[in-house]
Amino acid sequence: MSTDTQDKNDMRKQAEWMVPADDRILELIREYGNLTPSALDEKGGPVRQYASERCSALVEYGLLVQVHRGLYGITDQGRAYLNEELDASTLDPVTDVEE
Repeated sequence: MSTDTQDKNDMRKQAEWMVPADDRILELIREYGNLTPSALDEKGGPVRQYASERCSALVEYGLLVQVHRGLYGITDQGRAYLNEELDASTLDPVTDVEE
């Protein structure tokens, strides 16, 4: 049976704001390193515009970081989520307030 990937995804604790494409985005960035939404699209992730929207949401909750305009990297929290060590429903939006 080839349900390994599905079983792993089922065990991750997603938040209500998350969508299935978020896992794919996080997995691709973990595998390949920092990526743009266009690169995510090329590597089998969601289409560029949707990937851009989802990356912004993942940044908002601290699972991704915007390395440079349009370039995203995974955070320690993002890795912990993929490794089933973090319940994403416990995350609050990150406030990036510069004082």
